Amino acid sequence: MFNPSRLTLARKRRGLTMTKLATAIGVEPRSVSAYEKGEFGPDDDRLASLAAVLKFPQEFFFGDDLDEPTPDIASFRALSKMSAGQRDTALGAGAIALLLNAWIEARFELPAPDLPDLSREDDPEAAARALRQQWGLGELPVKNMVHLLESKGVRVFSLSVDAAEVDAFSMWRQSTPFVFLNTKKSAEHSRFDAAHELGHLVLHRHGSPQGREAEREANTFASAFLMPRASVLAYAPRMATLDHLIRLKKYWSVSVAALTYRLHAVGAISDWHYQSLYIDLSSRGYRKSEPDEGQRESSQILQKVFTALRDESISKVDIASELCVPVEELDQLVFGLAITGLSGGGRGSHSRAAKPPQLRVVSSPEEFHR
Repeated sequence: MFNPSRLTLARKRRGLTMTKLATAIGVEPRSVSAYEKGEFGPDDDRLASLAAVLKFPQEFFFGDDLDEPTPDIASFRALSKMSAGQRDTALGAGAIALLLNAWIEARFELPAPDLPDLSREDDPEAAARALRQQWGLGELPVKNMVHLLESKGVRVFSLSVDAAEVDAFSMWRQSTPFVFLNTKKSAEHSRFDAAHELGHLVLHRHGSPQGREAEREANTFASAFLMPRASVLAYAPRMATLDHLIRLKKYWSVSVAALTYRLHAVGAISDWHYQSLYIDLSSRGYRKSEPDEGQRESSQILQKVFTALRDESISKVDIASELCVPVEELDQLVFGLAITGLSGGGRGSHSRAAKPPQLRVVSSPEEFHR
């Protein structure tokens, strides 16, 4: 039977209102409303139009209800600057990611979540130190945030969203943590977003991850987690210029703006020095574009999954067909490269091993320091 909730999801995923969708398929808005309320379903011609406009296969609209993230459980940075359409587009991608994740977990044994509940910790910086200690990271820099998160059981997906307001978001779904990163940002920006969302996951698991105070706490956590106080104080130069900081930022793989802020937060530079550096940052345009950008991080888990599937001649077309979603939806969730080798037709039908293969992500502290 036609599933109204899937139509609503597809419409929001494309950022369309009911009125815009109705205009695109040549019906009154009342008809689209009726479709989504389940009062009656579209006829064959209207269904074909809906599928064409929304860029979803017709089979998608006849599946079971999907597990959809809701705005109240997802953390969004700068939520007040984000339109409802931008938020719904990102949440729609999250719903497809949950569908893909369930498909993967039915076939592979992924790392179990290992995130402590630090919601009772009043000081976000202390929480960052505690988590570093628990994970055996010491004071050294974390060289790959995505790999670290995945080794601790966080499911990390990418968001191909052009809107600058949608940096990233995270959520707990049952007992599994998820992080979604906007791939349009700089590598350093994305790393900070990953640490920011980790802060939400460990600090706000039982409460609303939204609001100015929650964002402030997550920012403080991210800054302290990526740039430990003792490490920053040990390396902080005297009267550093912006050029000094551009070279120094590579040690922690952070943006020059984040490093400048952290130096001031730990008392390594004065208020006057901090203001001078920020004026220089702005005049050079470094608050919008990152100088000497580092290497972008990607998913190790997804790369291993799709390598294993490729060995069994299972293509991305097979996966999309089984999930009844466009192939492009998968590409946008996996950092743009994890399914690169899976183009072409696969077997169409495939057998599954009796015991799902176990994916191992190297999780020793030494791995993240290299």
